[in-house]
Amino acid sequence: MQWVTRERPKIDRLACPWLIMRFIDPAAEILYVPAAEVVPTAERTGATPFDVPNVEFSHYGPECTFDYFLKKYALSDPALLAMAPIIRGADTDNHALAQQAAGLWAISAGLAHNIPDDQQLLRQGLVLYDALYTWARHLQDQPHTQQPEEQLLVQVYTAYLQRTKDRGTPPPAWATQLRELIQDHLDTNLSLRLTDVADTVQVNPTYLSREFARHFDNLSFGEYIRKLRIEKALHLLDTTRYSLAEIAYLTGFSDQSHFTRIFKQHTGQSPSAHRKQQRPT
Repeated sequence: MQWVTRERPKIDRLACPWLIMRFIDPAAEILYVPAAEVVPTAERTGATPFDVPNVEFSHYGPECTFDYFLKKYALSDPALLAMAPIIRGADTDNHALAQQAAGLWAISAGLAHNIPDDQQLLRQGLVLYDALYTWARHLQDQPHTQQPEEQLLVQVYTAYLQRTKDRGTPPPAWATQLRELIQDHLDTNLSLRLTDVADTVQVNPTYLSREFARHFDNLSFGEYIRKLRIEKALHLLDTTRYSLAEIAYLTGFSDQSHFTRIFKQHTGQSPSAHRKQQRPT
C-alpha cells in the first residue's frame, strides 16, 4: 500500500512511516511530494495521504498525526504509548510534554538539514525510531550514570551548581533578555515558541529548554508561558467585560474550550465560575 505526505520530513512524517512499516503495513511505500501535490497524488495513485490538512490521518486538537495512527489502529503497545508524548511534544514544539521531546526535535532537525534526499532521510529515520522504541520498551528506567565514577561526576557537578546558586550568581544574559522578551509579549497573546525565542536570544533550543526552569520559577518554558496566560486571563476576567472567547484569543489559547480546560487545571474552577464569584449578581 502507498502512503503520501509532504516532502522534507522531520518529526511526524518520519515517525508515522516508521509506525506504518513496523506495525501496520511492512510492505508500505512512502511517497514524499510537495505539499500542494499530496492530495492530487493520492487521488491519482490511490495512496493514503497523511499529515496534511483536511485528510483523515492528520492533527486533531493538540494531538499530532502519530497519535491518530495509534487510535485508528488501536495500537496499545506500552512502548508506543510512551513514545507518543515525546513525538507530540517535538512535533508541536511543546517540549514540556516529555523531557526527551527537545532532543528528538534537535536530532530530527539535524538529520533533515544534513540529508537532502527524503528517501535516504526516511531510512535514517527508521533507525532513529527503532532506537527510540527499544529505549521505550526496555531502557526507560536505566540511567546513564551506572558506574561509580559516573555517579561521582554527577555529585560533583550538582554540588557545583548548588554553590553557584548559594553565592547568588546573577542569571545569564540570555535569561534577562528572554524575560524582557516575554514581558514585551504580555500585551499581545503570548504566542511565543521556544525555537523562536531561542533564535532571538541566540541560545541553542535544547540548552534553553533544559536550563529555562533554573531561572523562571522552576517551570518549563511551556509551563511558564501558560502561567502568564492564566494570570493575564484572571486580570481580564476581573477588570473587563470581554467574552470568554475574546479572553481565550487575547491570552493565546486555540479556542474557548482549550482556555476553559487549562484555566480549570490551574485554578480549580472554570472562567465563568471565577467571574461569577468575583461579580456576584
